[in-house]
This record gives sequence, structure tokens and C-alpha cells, in this order.
Amino acid sequence: MKHPLAVALAVALIATVPSLAHNAQAQAKTDKTVKSTADTAKPSANPFFQPSPLPLQFPQFDKIKDSDFAPAFDRGMADQLKEVAAIADNPEPATFDNTILAMERSGRILNRSVSTFFNLVGTDTNANREKLQQQYAPKLAAHQDAITLNPKLFARIKDLYEKRASLGLDAEGVRLIERYHSDFVRAGANLTEAQKTRVKAINGELAELGATFSKNVLKEVQDSAIVVDTKEELAGLSDERIAAAAEAAKARGLQGKYLLTLLNTTGQPPETDLTNRALREKLHKASVIRGSRGNEWDNTGIVSKVVALRAERAKIMGYPNYAAYVLADETAKSPEAVNKMLGQLAPAAVANAKREAADLQAMIDKEQAAKGEKSFQLEPWDWAFYAEKVRKEKFAFDEAELKPYFEMKNVLENGVFYAAGQLYGLTFKQRTDLPLYRDDVTAYDVFDSNGKQLAIFIADMYARDSKRGGAWMNSYVEQSELFGTLPVVANHLNIPKPPAGKPTLMTWDEVTTMFHEFGHALHGMFSNVKYPYFSGTSVPRDFVEFPSQVNEMWADWPSVLANYAKHYQNGQPMPKELLDKVLAASKFNQGFATTEYLGAAMLDQNYHQIGDLSKVPAAKDVVAFETASLKKDGIYYPPVPPRYRTTYFSHIMGGYAAGYYAYIWSEVLDANTVEWIKQHGGLTRENGDRFRATLLSRGGSKDALQLFRDFSGHEPQIQPLLERRGLTAPAAKPAPAK
Repeated sequence: MKHPLAVALAVALIATVPSLAHNAQAQAKTDKTVKSTADTAKPSANPFFQPSPLPLQFPQFDKIKDSDFAPAFDRGMADQLKEVAAIADNPEPATFDNTILAMERSGRILNRSVSTFFNLVGTDTNANREKLQQQYAPKLAAHQDAITLNPKLFARIKDLYEKRASLGLDAEGVRLIERYHSDFVRAGANLTEAQKTRVKAINGELAELGATFSKNVLKEVQDSAIVVDTKEELAGLSDERIAAAAEAAKARGLQGKYLLTLLNTTGQPPETDLTNRALREKLHKASVIRGSRGNEWDNTGIVSKVVALRAERAKIMGYPNYAAYVLADETAKSPEAVNKMLGQLAPAAVANAKREAADLQAMIDKEQAAKGEKSFQLEPWDWAFYAEKVRKEKFAFDEAELKPYFEMKNVLENGVFYAAGQLYGLTFKQRTDLPLYRDDVTAYDVFDSNGKQLAIFIADMYARDSKRGGAWMNSYVEQSELFGTLPVVANHLNIPKPPAGKPTLMTWDEVTTMFHEFGHALHGMFSNVKYPYFSGTSVPRDFVEFPSQVNEMWADWPSVLANYAKHYQNGQPMPKELLDKVLAASKFNQGFATTEYLGAAMLDQNYHQIGDLSKVPAAKDVVAFETASLKKDGIYYPPVPPRYRTTYFSHIMGGYAAGYYAYIWSEVLDANTVEWIKQHGGLTRENGDRFRATLLSRGGSKDALQLFRDFSGHEPQIQPLLERRGLTAPAAKPAPAK
């Protein structure tokens, strides 16, 4: 459901999530029938009680205290319930203005505070915020239920839905009624009172379990960091990374030692470079056992309960399983469609991974023989290390050779921003006068091609203990004509912070991730819709990754790369021969990458396609269920475990439940679009303006696949994706657009 508070319970759990708190910072126009008491109140010390006075309603991070959130939540919920009651009890017949637009305008204090709170929980949490999250997650879920399960309110929405074609509305207005009706029905508006009572209880319990899972994941990441006694054990790591490990240990009171901190993925970056195989093994095993160690942060019981509750709720809603419930509102439409697509990719992916493994094993055998030592079998903790060796041998370059050309700020300003300038005419100017929640976060004004301000962009690139893993975009303020608001959007990465005075040098993966996340930011910044419901990235889960994946294409576009890939010390451009090797290696290790992703995506489907509650694994059986599922789907290959194992798979405990397939589903659209852009001249304003006008600016105001057809002129085809990932399939001609 995409009504204002739907995202509140999940936003801290998931990566690259479209913000659904769509009227969070709305200001100005107040409904004539329902007027918020919040925005007419006298000035208050609580910064959430009125819209921020800063440019574009930028959050007042310097004035926001943790103690402000609970009063804002409480007052915001109370105010919105009054507003909703006034709408539901209005004796006048339902109209678009007094019902739908009144709902769009409701809950402004709550949305301001909720969106800011959960954004901060994800990027800079602390004990107070974790406690508040645990305390308010079920309260917010209950508040949402009080709105969506209000029978009088639904009766008004249903009345408008049934006569929507005769109301004289434009297409966006008609779609808004349809979406409200769909959201209320999917929330349970048509259920019996007994069923509604049970759904409310389930929603509250799920919210609480989700908050606990999120907290446990972060605690396990922190607790599972590997302490290393000597510098010698870190052989293979760069001096900068070793210094960072020393700083991390010092910060935890481990003077003279080194700390290898974990990311919330199965594979860990140091595995690529550590020559100490025993330490690689220790690091890997610490990673994969997180959440299933039987300690206070064990997540197996939570997984079992969540899967059972979701299955039960789906049954109440009339669906065979939770995946069917979720996918009915996505572009995929059904579990069968997802299973078909994933099943089509899995055999080729595993076959590719096994071919890659043979190359790695040959490298192991050769090196061991050269040392006069017995060889050993390739294990998961060996993959990244020997893949890098094979990469060097095949393409004659070392990943470490690239990093001096990828200084972080230069990549952002002369790479990411430069591409956006060439494609869309945007310009950027850093601001130093806005308050920020950390001193290593930056903010930029974004100006359109006509010189007018388009948005404010926040760049939060560094990893920290208080930040969840992964990379994502979120919104603090979303665009809407209804409220006259412009976007304030943020990108978050987890780049290790170097010691003071040292440059931040990025890997190629981090560079492409920066371009990817900025694709989400563009989707938010280019939004040009009337109603906050449709703003920015408020699109189906299996569509939202598509624009961001398209933006990755500019990372190695020759003219863009030439503008930012310059040595941080002398400004010399990256040698062409090194660039050529990078491009030649683009399909290297794709068997591994596709297999680890599909393992996680298919695992997600296996949990959420359970319809029989007796088949839900108990806590003690969660790990075994994972293995059995991977084997059943033909994706079980021990050297390549899933990118996320169940107990730290935050995506599926949050907004990507039954939706992790969305990345590869979106990549089908992405691969088609990249081919179209290349065929039509590449990095040109004409192509950028077309992509912006037909797709990026439309948010959720039109059917997602129709937006793709509007841009490309044809139906999506899987062939470009298969070719990109080094897989094969018969070519197919594009079907004509409908």
C-alpha cells in the first residue's frame, strides 16, 4: 500500500527503496473541508510541528533532537485521525476534492516526522532511535490500519471509484482514485470485522518483528567484526585499508590491533585481497552465520514467525500465498511469471559459474604446484581472491590499478554530475550553509537547464557503525504540484572512510553503485506530477530499479569516463589501454554475480510462496529450509552462496518481501533501454529529454510498463539482458507497442 505511512515500517530495512511517505513535507494549500490543526498551531520548539523554513523545506537537522520524535508521532497520529474522521463523517456526498484530495493533504506532521525518523534510523541510528523504532513500529501499523479499515471512509472511496469515469477528471485524477481504492481493498477494507481484527493484530506483530530483525542485523554486523592481532596477518590489503582497520579497532578501544568490519552481504570486500587463507575463511564464516548463532540477536525465530504471519494474512485476503498477494500489485502480476523468468536464467547462470570455478581451480592448482604444496578445493572464501588473480591474468590489470583514478568527490562531481549535465542539462553547486546530520555528508543545489532550482541533493557516502549496509536513495521532501514542493533527495553508500588526510579511492563496483543510486535520485528529482501519491519513485518494486540501472551505463561511457577517471595525485587521465581492459572484463565473473543474486531471489520466493502454514519452517529448520530450497531450484552451488542468507536478508523483511526478483526484472527493461539509447546516439540531450519526459518525470501517474513502451516503442525483450550477462538465448524481434 502506498498511502503516506505504508513505508514507515519498512524504510529502515531495505535498500534503494522508493519513498512512499509521499506527502511527507507538503505545505501551503489546505483542504477547505479538512484543515490540519497542526499547520495552524502556534509556533513550537518541535521542528516537526510546522514545515521547515529552510530552502525547499530542507530538514532542520541542527534543531531535531531524538526527544522530538515521539511527541511528533503522537500529535501527528492524533491530528490525522481527526482529519480522517472529518472526511469519513462528512455529510456531503463524496467528491474528489472532499475525499481523495483531503486524504492527500492529511497527516502532514506525521509524514514529516516519520520520513525523517526512518531515514535517520537507516543512515545514523543510535540506542534512542532503536528504542523508538521498536516502540512505535506497531503503533504506526495500528494507525495505518485505523485509516485503511475505516468502513465509512472506504464507502466514500468506493463510491468515487464506481463513478470515476463520469467525474470529469484527467487521467492522473482517475488513476489516483483507482489506486486509493486498490490500496484500501488490499489492506482489507472488504473483510469481515473478525478478519479485520485479525489483520490488525498481524500487522502490529509484523511491524514489531521487522523492527527487531533490523536491529539484530545491525548488532550482528557490529559484533561479528574480526579482530586481527598483527599487521602481518593483513598481507595483501592496501596500506589505506590496513590504516582504516587500525582506526576501527582504536575506535572500539582495541589499541594496537586491527578490525575487519562486515558489510551486510555474504561476501566481504577484504576477501578479494587477503593472502591469509585462514583469515579469509574466518571472515567468511563469521559473515554467513550472522543471525543464526543462537545468541540474543538470532533471527531464525523471527523469520519463522514473519513467514507464517504473512502467509496467514495472504489467506485472509483471498490469495494462495504471500507472493501472490504482493505480485498482484507489481508489473510481474503472478508468482508463475517470476518463477518462469528466474528459472530461465538459473541453469545458464550456474553453468557459467561452474566454468568460472574451473578457471579458479586451475589457478589454485598452478600456484600450489609452483610452491611445491598440495592443492586444495575451491571454497567460497577463495572465490573473490582467485577471481582477481584470474582477472589479472586474462585482462592484465589489477583492480588496485583503477582506484587511484577514482577519487570519490571527483567521481561524483566530474562523473555522475557531469553525465547528468550532458544528458539533461543539470548543474550542481555545493552548499555549506545547510545543517547536516554528520560532518562527512554534503549537500548540493540542483539547477535545471533553464537555471531554475530543481532540487537539493544530499550525498552520504561513507560507511559507519550507525549506518545499515548497502546503498540506497531516499526522499526527505517529494515533488507535487498540489503542495508546490520540490524534491530533497539523498543517496547513501557504504564506502570505507580513510584515515584523516588520505584520499577516498573507490573500487569500480563502488563507482557503478554511485551512478546507480544517482539514477534513483534523478527519478525523484525529475518528478513532475500533481499528487504526492505518485511522486518520484512511487512505482512498483519491480520497476523502481530500472531507471537507476540505466544510469549505470554512463559510468564507462568514454566521454564521461574521460572527464572523471583521472589520477588523484597528478590529474593524468586513465590510460586507454587500462580502460580497454576494464571494458573487456565487463562480463567477467558474471556467472558468480548472477548465481549469488538468483540464489537470494529464489530463496525469497520460496519463503513467500508457502501457502500451507504447516510447511513454514520452524526456527530450528530455517537454515535447512534455505539449503533445500536452493537445491530444489537448481541454484545450489556451495562455492557461490546466496548474496544474502535468510537471517540477514533485510530486503525480504522489509519492502522487498517477495520482491527481491525486482532487480533482475528491472534489468530486462534496463538492458532494452540501454540498447535503444546506444542505437539513437548515446549521450545526447535529445535522448535525455525523451527519457525524462516519457518516464522519469511521470512517477507512478501512469502504468509502469506503459511508461517503458512510451519511451522505447516496443515490448520488453529478455535477449539484451542475456547477452549482457554472457548468457545465450535465441534472438527475438521486439513486439509492436500496444
